[in-house]
Amino acid sequence: MPQTPQDNLDAMLLVITSLPSMDTAKALAKDLIESRLAACVQLQEGIQSLYRWEGKICEEQEVLLSAKTMATKWAEISAFIQDKHPYDLPEILAFSPEQYEYQYGKWAKSEVNSKS
Repeated sequence: MPQTPQDNLDAMLLVITSLPSMDTAKALAKDLIESRLAACVQLQEGIQSLYRWEGKICEEQEVLLSAKTMATKWAEISAFIQDKHPYDLPEILAFSPEQYEYQYGKWAKSEVNSKS
């Protein structure tokens, strides 16, 4: 049975959210890295999102932000994104990969746990 972040606080997390523009996404990405809440952030333009909001179907072009962090940072990164995000109800999802390359995980852990 795969471990969950609650089972293994050393587990990596991939945290995703979507943002309205590349400028907004870059600003949040830099804030996450500078705050040591993410080791690496990737941005992908051209995401087409469809959803129902306040009774109406909406369609938006968005930027997908994917942040690599550790399970120990979940509460902090979730609150940080919520605070800085321009949407009233941002999507903030976390996935814990079952496997990842050991040296990459070690590097990511050192990045989010460093005090400098």
